Amino acid sequence: MVPGDRLLIRTGDVVPVDGLVDAGRAVLDQASLTGEALPVTVEAKAAALSGAINVGPAFTLIAERVASESTYAGIVRLVKAAQAEKAPMARLADRYGLAFLALTLAIAGAAWFLTGDPLRALAVVVIATPCPLILAVPVALVSGMSRTAGIGVLVKGGAALETLARITTLVIDKTGTLTHGTAKLQAVRTLSGLDEETVVRAAASLDQASVHPTARALVQAAHGRTLVLVQPTDVVETPGEGIAGRVGSQRVLVGGPRFMQAQGVAFTITTPPPSEAGVPAVTATVLVAIDGATAGILGFADPLRLEGVTALGALRTTGINRIVLATGDRKAVADGLVVGLPIDAVAADLDPAGKTALVAAEREQGVVMMVGDGVNDAPALAAADLGVALGARGAAAAAAAAEAADVVLLVDRIDGLAQAIRIAKRARAIALQCVFAGIGLSVLGMVAAAFGYLSPLQGALIQEVIDVAVVLNAMRVLGGKA
Repeated sequence: MVPGDRLLIRTGDVVPVDGLVDAGRAVLDQASLTGEALPVTVEAKAAALSGAINVGPAFTLIAERVASESTYAGIVRLVKAAQAEKAPMARLADRYGLAFLALTLAIAGAAWFLTGDPLRALAVVVIATPCPLILAVPVALVSGMSRTAGIGVLVKGGAALETLARITTLVIDKTGTLTHGTAKLQAVRTLSGLDEETVVRAAASLDQASVHPTARALVQAAHGRTLVLVQPTDVVETPGEGIAGRVGSQRVLVGGPRFMQAQGVAFTITTPPPSEAGVPAVTATVLVAIDGATAGILGFADPLRLEGVTALGALRTTGINRIVLATGDRKAVADGLVVGLPIDAVAADLDPAGKTALVAAEREQGVVMMVGDGVNDAPALAAADLGVALGARGAAAAAAAAEAADVVLLVDRIDGLAQAIRIAKRARAIALQCVFAGIGLSVLGMVAAAFGYLSPLQGALIQEVIDVAVVLNAMRVLGGKA
C-alpha cells in the first residue's frame, strides 16, 4: 500500500499503517503502543497509529505512510538497534576457561622444563580437569532454569539466569504489568436522589448491548456486585459517543458530555468523586441519565494488581535497591498510582524511544531488569541487561515483548519473579562453588603431580573423583529452598 490508499478497518482489526480517519470517528485501543489502558476516540482527519486495535465500529483510514515507515515499524527498528548495541551476556565458563587453560599449560611446561621428566608434565595435564566449568556450571544453571520453569518463569539460557542473579535495578512498565491493563469501575457519584445500585444496574443493563471496553468493564462491575441485569431494548449506539435504549420501563442514556447534550440532558456536574490517597486517579468518565434526568457519573481507571504491590516488596528483599516506574500515561496518573509503593522514581509520558533511553541511563548505575508486556516495551526489553515479558496473554503485543525479552513469565502476574531471582542466585552461588572448589582441587593436584607425588594413572583417578563431586554438587540446585 502507498500513501493515499483508503483502507477499511473493521472491528477487531489492527491498524496496518499510520494514517488519517477519513470520516466520523474511530475508537482505538492503543495500550500496546502508548500504555493507555482505556481506548481513545480519534476524530475525523486525526491521526491513527499503526499497531492500534479498532474496538469500535468499522472506519475508513487514509494511509499517510508506507508500512516500512509506520509507527509499528519504527518500534521494530528500535528493538533491532537496542539488540545490536547490547553487549552479549558473559558466561562463567567463558570467563574462567581460558585462564584455567593457561595455568595448566604453565604448570605442565614448568614441570617438564625444570625436571626434564615428560611424565610429570603428562600427569599435570591428565589431572587438570575442566569439568567444573564445562559440566558442573551448565548442570547448575540448567537445574536453576528447570526450577524457574516450574514456577512459570521461562529463562532463555544460562547466561540470562546468571544475569537474573545479579540484578540491582528494576524498571517496570505500568499498564498490564503493575496494573490490570483494563478499565475498572473506580468511583460512582449519584444524582437526583438515586442510590448507587440503581444507577449501576440501569447503566450496566444497557451496556450489555455495547462492545466498548468501558461498557464491558461496567457490566463486569455489576456482576461483581451481584446485581441482576435486564435485557435492554430499542438500543441505538453512537460510536465513540454513547448508547441509548430502554431498560424495562425506563429510558436510559450512557455516554459522554457531548452525547448527553445532543440528547437534551444537561449535567451541571461531570466529574466523579475525587480518588482517595493511594487509589488510581480516574482516567475516563461516563455519564448516566434515566428518563431524561441526570442519574449518575461513573469513573473508570486501571487499578493496581494486588499481587503486584506484594511483588514489589518481595523484589526489594532479593537485593534490588532501585525501582523505577516507566509509563506512557500522564505524570499525574502515574504519581497517584505509586503513593505508598516502594518505588524510587516515576518516568511518565514515555514513548518507546523514551523507555529505551531510560533503561540505557539506568544501566550506567547498575544491572538493570526491565519488565513489560506490550509492543511499546519491546525496545526497552531488548536494551536492558535482562528483559522480562509477560507472555501469558498470547496477543501480538505480548508476543512481540516475549520475543525481545530474555525471560518470559508464563503466568499473567509478576509475583513469581522474586522467587525466580532467589533460584537464580542459588544456582549461580552453587555454580561458583563448583568452579572454585573443583578448579582449586585440580590446581592442588597439578602442583602435586608437578613435584612427582602423583603418577599419570593416579592423576586420572583423582580427576574422575573431582568431576563426579562437582557435578553432584551442582545438582543440589534441584533441591532445597530458593
